[in-house]
Amino acid sequence: MIYTHKIKKAIAFAVQVHETDSKQKRKGKDVAYITHPLTVGIILACASADENTIIAGILHDTIEDSIAEKKVSKELLVEQFGERVATLVDCVTEKDKSLSWEDRKHEAFLCIKNFSHEALLVKSADVISNIRELLDDYAKDEIEVFARFNAPKERILKHHLELIRTIIECWPENPLISELSYLATQLQMIGASFFMINYRASVIKYRDYDERQELECPVCGWHGVTEANTDSHFALDISCPICDKMLLVAEYSPA
Repeated sequence: MIYTHKIKKAIAFAVQVHETDSKQKRKGKDVAYITHPLTVGIILACASADENTIIAGILHDTIEDSIAEKKVSKELLVEQFGERVATLVDCVTEKDKSLSWEDRKHEAFLCIKNFSHEALLVKSADVISNIRELLDDYAKDEIEVFARFNAPKERILKHHLELIRTIIECWPENPLISELSYLATQLQMIGASFFMINYRASVIKYRDYDERQELECPVCGWHGVTEANTDSHFALDISCPICDKMLLVAEYSPA
């Protein structure tokens, strides 16, 4: 995708909303918020998204974050960038920020299940940008990172993992799926000690193992049948294919 006039116009529009009008910052940091939507646009361009989808990524937070005096509406985006861009932005916009954190996230999950592939691609790029930044910040200062949020660390991690799993299940051919899966394993590793204690893997004898057995991941919510790891001489183990949480260990009988 080349740098078109329409993409240039979208960048200027997003800069006006997030920087010029409000000097918006990333949560808990002295970093201009505009870096996020621009990153989302770059991720979409690297995924070979079309022009309108890239533009929707650049503009994805403009309705949600515009100030009251210069409120951005879907109708304004239709006028400036066309119906398709406006519809994509509206799809990924949180509709009621007055709700509690839990209720807002629940509403978002319900909406995602009805997204088009283009909207899922925009949401995927948004998630990748946010989680990449979270992981980078955690590597620098793990103590402070989760204090920015209105929920405990483990709930934040679990939410992101459930979100990734939902996106992957809605569109298994998503071109960003490998990146989403990688980030899921990184998030699960951050919370591994908590998840290991509170969601222990089942341990059974090998004679009781059924390779057709359906399993459910208590962390990200995946459920289904997946292949076992047979590298060990003492047991086989099964991990979640989304977040790599160990779910089942089947011990071989002693010789």
